Amino acid sequence: MNFLVKIWISFILDLIFGDPEKIIHPVQIIGKMITFLEKRLYGKKGSFTGGAILNILVVASTFFAMYFLVKLTKINKVFEIIEIYLMYTVFSVKSLAREGKRVYRIVKLGNLKVAREKLSYLVSRDTEKMDKLMIIRSTMETISENMVDGVIAPMFYMFLGGLPLVMTYKAINTLDSMVGYKNERYARFGMFSAKLDDVANFIPARISGIFITMASYILRYNYKNAWKIFKRDRKNHVSPNSGHSESAVAGALGVQFGGKVSYFGKELEKPTIGDKIKEFRLEDIKKNILLMYVTSFVAIFCFSIMHLIINGMFNGVLNSIAYFVTYFFVNMLL
Repeated sequence: MNFLVKIWISFILDLIFGDPEKIIHPVQIIGKMITFLEKRLYGKKGSFTGGAILNILVVASTFFAMYFLVKLTKINKVFEIIEIYLMYTVFSVKSLAREGKRVYRIVKLGNLKVAREKLSYLVSRDTEKMDKLMIIRSTMETISENMVDGVIAPMFYMFLGGLPLVMTYKAINTLDSMVGYKNERYARFGMFSAKLDDVANFIPARISGIFITMASYILRYNYKNAWKIFKRDRKNHVSPNSGHSESAVAGALGVQFGGKVSYFGKELEKPTIGDKIKEFRLEDIKKNILLMYVTSFVAIFCFSIMHLIINGMFNGVLNSIAYFVTYFFVNMLL
């Protein structure tokens, strides 16, 4: 099966089903591997070296396992089905939309207590004391930030190196989410994971602003402001990558991210992203979700065109079109 067709099938499967809940997810296997190795490598204090070895073992084993699986697809078509399934699991478009809509519906019903509880599963910040506007803002920030590691980055690495590279990216991403914290336990042990994740998301985060601006133009959102805020505020974040997608979304929707937030009982004042053109409205969550969907289509179309050009197929497609157009007109004249 054509490589491009596989990517589109996996993408469409995610749009229809979202993350598989009843079938084993590869991230669960990677997570169990990380937990198993952490117990043996952490030691008494958790050294930087131990964390680096953890990364090398998890990343290398994931890459080679996927590499051999792709080789097996040439022997038996069953492995090709497994390959497409694994490719489908790396996307999070439907799942992000589902969680965002869930918070939206609960807030609309006026049940802020339940909304705070549901939001706590999506964010690492404290949600207990959040008011309605803070819940909306936090939901939108989460969707905007995760557009990189749940949409743009998987597409980027899938087109760049197929299943082995995109699943390696997911392994890096999972390592960061499990041990890449700056708390007492993981300050040294998780440092390598956090830095590697920053490197892996470096390019996807920066091109996300371009895709979001293009999607804003299609949706007739404020695309000019999206590009303006992206260029101006993308570095206004403690993370070297998170601010890029957040700034483009903030500009497109005319809202301001950042400000007061609480993590593990400690209040922080995050740098602001965007201009406060208007207050947050509940409908902004739905607008943000729609923007994510259109951005994902813009990204896969752009990557597909680049793939065709790089692989020399684009000229063949154009020649075929030219041939059929010429044939049509010649027959009309005759």
